[in-house]
Amino acid sequence: MHTDQTMDQQVNVAENGYGAENIQVLEGLEAVRKRPAMYIGDVGLRGLHHLVYEVVDNAIDEALAGYCDRIEASIHEDGSVRVVDNGRGIPVEEHPKEKRSALEVVMTTLHAGGKFDKDTYKVSGGLHGVGVSCVNALAVTLTATVRRDGYEWRQGYAYGKPLGPVVRGRALRPDEETGTEVTFRPDPDIFSETEFRFDTLSGRLRELAYLNRNVRIAIEDFREEEEALRREEYHFEGGIVEFVDYLDETRTAIQEETIYISEENAEVPVELAMRYNASYTENVLSFVNNINTHEGGTHISGFRRALTRTLKTYAEKNNLVKNAKVDLSGDDFREGLTAVLSVRVAEPQFEGQTKTKLGNSEVQSAVETLVNEKLGQWLEDHPRQTKSIVEKVILAAQARLAARKARELVQRKSAFSGGGLPGKLADCASRKPEESELYLVEGDSAGGSAKQARDRHFQAILPLRGKILNVERARLPRILENEEIRNMVTALGTGLVGLEDSFDLSRLRYHKIILMTDADVDGAHIRTLLLTFLYRHLRPLFESGYVYVALPPLFKVQSGRREHYLWTEDQLAAKLQELRAQGKSRIAIQRYKGLGEMNPEQLWDTTMDPATRRLQRVTVEDAAVADRVFSTLMGDAVEPRRQFIERNARYATIDA
Repeated sequence: MHTDQTMDQQVNVAENGYGAENIQVLEGLEAVRKRPAMYIGDVGLRGLHHLVYEVVDNAIDEALAGYCDRIEASIHEDGSVRVVDNGRGIPVEEHPKEKRSALEVVMTTLHAGGKFDKDTYKVSGGLHGVGVSCVNALAVTLTATVRRDGYEWRQGYAYGKPLGPVVRGRALRPDEETGTEVTFRPDPDIFSETEFRFDTLSGRLRELAYLNRNVRIAIEDFREEEEALRREEYHFEGGIVEFVDYLDETRTAIQEETIYISEENAEVPVELAMRYNASYTENVLSFVNNINTHEGGTHISGFRRALTRTLKTYAEKNNLVKNAKVDLSGDDFREGLTAVLSVRVAEPQFEGQTKTKLGNSEVQSAVETLVNEKLGQWLEDHPRQTKSIVEKVILAAQARLAARKARELVQRKSAFSGGGLPGKLADCASRKPEESELYLVEGDSAGGSAKQARDRHFQAILPLRGKILNVERARLPRILENEEIRNMVTALGTGLVGLEDSFDLSRLRYHKIILMTDADVDGAHIRTLLLTFLYRHLRPLFESGYVYVALPPLFKVQSGRREHYLWTEDQLAAKLQELRAQGKSRIAIQRYKGLGEMNPEQLWDTTMDPATRRLQRVTVEDAAVADRVFSTLMGDAVEPRRQFIERNARYATIDA
């Protein structure tokens, strides 16, 4: 390193307190390429997009520390992604212990970064700090450009290894901002798919912009030909209040304004935005240091206790429930509630390795105390809106009672009782849930073929007639009246979430629930209706990884006596080219549109045999996006659905 800029660097480090000595090194990078799923979740689309989130998380940490207010992400035609921020820039001077540039240490060493040094970042997110080095290890190429200490610095990498030392480039202009720029292209030998989805990335970046109101985040897709759809920019001065309004855009609100509660200067800073709508589902999103805590934790417990106590106390004090003749439970206060709860915790304790459940006990009392005080004050100041909320709660309690009576009636007919499985269910012999599979099959004819094709030891078949009820627009009593839904719930054995204390995951009879529908538009619609029901009323099944979609083949190519099953147009073209190159001229092509077109033997070979079938596990990576997609596609509002179709038309499979 040149001696003439060392003094300038030391002065700069002293000013912003972020230098090479703040980078703590815990271990090396060797295992990442061998076992990538251990570090980023999987090597499918989810893991692919996680690479971008890791780079963006570094920029967000700079924003949380007060040094960054602009982040730009872009997807390029060559399959690469670039993330640029205007933070302090990753340190480039020599690391005191490693004796090489701190930039190289950060980029090539696992668990190396400023987030392990509490003087650098008071709070930080990221996937346990595996950070950008993980991205580097799983990228064919990565280039890091840093603007700090008066110069632009650059280093290139291939498969996680430096192509050379950190190079000092041009001098920065006097008015030029500092910052970091990372451009990378994922390794196709590791990822099953390398095409980034604009909507997946924009959903997470939009979420981050809501949670960090002072940061402007943009995403640009240079693959998009239509200029109006190419770029989106997010900056929400209203923060999580605007987030709640966005989540509820497709729903009918029952109060005039979103309730906002915050305490930024406390030991545990808390922000809460909430409002009630006319729907029947609870949608509460919780975040700790920008990390979505899917499984909740102590912050959610504190919020729920305070919400129930405060609203119940107000309602009783003002005689709003005197004539209701119904006992109110915690679930009643959350029907139709959309809320975003964000807390900042210096030393978060997450249960498990997925960072989805907060364990810090002090956070519960911090949230509970704040919500008790501030929500109670809001209720007193807005009596008319509070009355509408309490009326909604009473209706929810009455519906819960009606649902209980409906369930008891069904139980008397032995639909929910332990011995009375649905007549349509062809159950398996095994009583071990971990090896048992339940196929939910579209139509009686395909159900009949599946019953003949299955392995009776571990595969159960439940045929479904027609399209089930759209549960997005129905309350629980009406849902329980639907015979197909009753059959599903009975077969699964868990009960429903939200039906008092009836849900018990340990009673689940199958650990693989496989949706098997036709490969046409009607099949896709039935699959969406089934996923909506499972997401709204049996969501823990997704969180446990028990829900799958069967992928039957689209084509059968016959050449002589040999049959080839193919799942995509590209596979079909490649197979036809291969057969013609072998001199085969008599080739028959069949396009499957329905499961009923296959005989039992074909159905077993292509869709049910564990050795040859293709299954897609359905997971919920982003609850906000999942909720919005279901409410957009299955709700009452038409305009958001039209916009969704326009934006996603490029990914559509046309059934023509």
